[in-house]
Amino acid sequence: FKKFHGRAFDDPCVQSERPRLSYNLHKLTNGSTGVKVRYLDEEKVFTIEQVTAMLLTKLKETSESALKKPVVDCVISVPSFFTDAERRSVMDASQIAGLNCLRLINDTTAVALAYGIYKQDLPGPEEKPRNVVFVDVGHSAYQVAVVAFNKGKLKVLATAFDTYLGGRNFDEALVEYFCGDFKNRYRLSVRENPRALLRLHQECEKLKKLMSANASDLPLNIECFMNDIDVTGKMNRVQFEELCASSLMRVEVPLKAAMEQSKLSRDDIYAVEVVGGATRMPAVKDRISRFFCKDVSTTLNADEAVARGCALQCAILSPAFKVREFSITDVVPFPITLRWKSSMDSGVGECDVFSKNHAAPFSKVITFHKREPFDLEAFYTLPQELPYPDVRIGRFMVQCVVPQADGESSRVKVKVRVNVHGIFGVSSAALIERQKGDGDDPQMDTEPTVQNEEPSRMQVDQENPEVPLEEGAVPGSKEGVSGEPVAVGTKPKARVKSVDLPIEMTGSRQLDRQTLNNFIEYEGQMIVQDKLEKERNDAKNAVEEYVYELRDKLCGLYEKFISEEDSRRVTVMLEDTESWLYEEGEDQTKQVYLDKLVELKRFGEPIEERHREAEERPRAFDELGRRIQTFLKAVEAYKQKDERYDHLSAEEMVAVERKVGEAMGWMNAKMNAQSKLHATQDPVVKAADIICKIQEVEDVCVSVVNRPKPQAEEPADMTEPLGGDAKAGPPPPTPLLGRWRWSEPFPVADPPTPPCPMCTCCVPAPPHPLPPL
Repeated sequence: FKKFHGRAFDDPCVQSERPRLSYNLHKLTNGSTGVKVRYLDEEKVFTIEQVTAMLLTKLKETSESALKKPVVDCVISVPSFFTDAERRSVMDASQIAGLNCLRLINDTTAVALAYGIYKQDLPGPEEKPRNVVFVDVGHSAYQVAVVAFNKGKLKVLATAFDTYLGGRNFDEALVEYFCGDFKNRYRLSVRENPRALLRLHQECEKLKKLMSANASDLPLNIECFMNDIDVTGKMNRVQFEELCASSLMRVEVPLKAAMEQSKLSRDDIYAVEVVGGATRMPAVKDRISRFFCKDVSTTLNADEAVARGCALQCAILSPAFKVREFSITDVVPFPITLRWKSSMDSGVGECDVFSKNHAAPFSKVITFHKREPFDLEAFYTLPQELPYPDVRIGRFMVQCVVPQADGESSRVKVKVRVNVHGIFGVSSAALIERQKGDGDDPQMDTEPTVQNEEPSRMQVDQENPEVPLEEGAVPGSKEGVSGEPVAVGTKPKARVKSVDLPIEMTGSRQLDRQTLNNFIEYEGQMIVQDKLEKERNDAKNAVEEYVYELRDKLCGLYEKFISEEDSRRVTVMLEDTESWLYEEGEDQTKQVYLDKLVELKRFGEPIEERHREAEERPRAFDELGRRIQTFLKAVEAYKQKDERYDHLSAEEMVAVERKVGEAMGWMNAKMNAQSKLHATQDPVVKAADIICKIQEVEDVCVSVVNRPKPQAEEPADMTEPLGGDAKAGPPPPTPLLGRWRWSEPFPVADPPTPPCPMCTCCVPAPPHPLPPL
């Protein structure tokens, strides 16, 4: 549906595509193209912008899921031959999807960026550029671009295209051949059966890919193709190329056009890079290679080069990433002309504001002399070169224009621009009020300073400063748009005042603000509906999974934990639920499925719990037994006067002994009671109860048994050195106090020195460690 953007339903392109589609198109009230689908059990018609927004929304969700963060900014690629109306339509789709499109970039420009940004050997800015031709043969379109590279920048020199040549043309040649073959051999009318025709398209595409790598005869086999008939066929590369001869003849036409526009010879081309799935065909590569008299290069990923270029451009425009600076200068693919009402004899004035392959993004300032509001009509100059039936771009009404105070015409400066998206517009208009006469001027002239613009950064950033025009702009020129000299006044320079004028645009295919807001709101409603539908399906799948899981385990893991009678009853209930899911419960609400799952778990969870307790309870009892034995050993050591516990009081150890005895009695009682129960009965004690008992014992015992011995205090120094000087002479010998030996005396306020590492008599024994729970 990419080809339908910005096009009316009666557009020849739309009508030629209709027979290939597996869905129905519908003519909307405004004449544009819509897609008829069934949504929420109702027939709905969505605009092409809405359909593209649905795709972008899905891509946005996929990106957010992978990045684990919200995604707002993006760069979208479009074919280089997209016109103003088509580009505006894509921008509307991005807004409906809630995306901030930083740039619409041409496919071939994105490929060139992916190629050049990693090159370290590009010529310097002042050196002769490296010219590379990029050929993109995709599914439905063929594009060529000639690009000049210097270090840190690329400049597109020319573009050419064939909007109706792509990989699908070669697929259709195979489909046409096999439709006739099957009709002769099997009496099958394939084109009357959409499903069979779609299967044949898929198989022919596979066969085409196989023939790209094999020149021998290859079979085509489709089982139960139509009317339960199996069909077979065969094809080789030579036959295939003969079938596609008319399409292959068109390969060289865009190549020749691009070289003529760029004014380069074949010797000036450094390399020819090919991308796109159809360039894998040897016949296509051979024709490209023969035209340039050199081998084609395949250093880029043929399927992902455009996407990688978009990602790199997005990173360059985003402040969240630090990327090597790389300037991109694209081109205007079709010449653009402005028309307005004039006081001349013809009554109409025209100006070619942008020529073919003019640099973009770019701005020009044009000066008009008017007494009243006026209209500017923008249109494409050469209809025969345009792959679009309507040459009109839009009508721009410059309002609030009034004559000067002396009744003369006012000067109105109008800034026209092809922006970073390749969209033409009148960005501003200003009325120049003169406070002092400065002579007569012609009806219209072109402002001598024409600025070139760099792509804008994020929304919050200011627009980059404008730089002077490249070759061709002559500062201080006194010529008007027609090339005639402009009269130069002799009066002194006038003082002027600039007044901004409102501009209203009409006649474009861009959605109005009210319609766009309605589409944005409806897209949000569909996102919510998708979320609810996903939750409903998840609830339904949870019921189905639980039925299968419980039924399998009743004959396996849970077999000894449920009686035969209960097992039969639960099995019948599961079978009834399964039948309900595929009949009455096929399309129920989320709550119905949740209630059904709760009902099933009311019977299944007791069985699951008995199985779980049978596995966890013995381990918990073993752990409780180990804790009890550990504390009993500590009590026994205390009774044996073990010096590790001689700092503990008798009352504390009695409390420990009492708590351990109580826990041992509780454990023995519970184990005896549990041993008398059958596995199909609920347990008298659970693993969680045993863990609580372990914690209860440790709360009482650990703080007592693991308490460290208190350290001995440092004795006061009873002797004082002679002379009253505490610092005179060496310190006295270290006294031996009981079991503790100190290296030197310390003041009372200072902490004691650690025990001497050379002996063991002064090191206190560590407390008896307990194993972890």
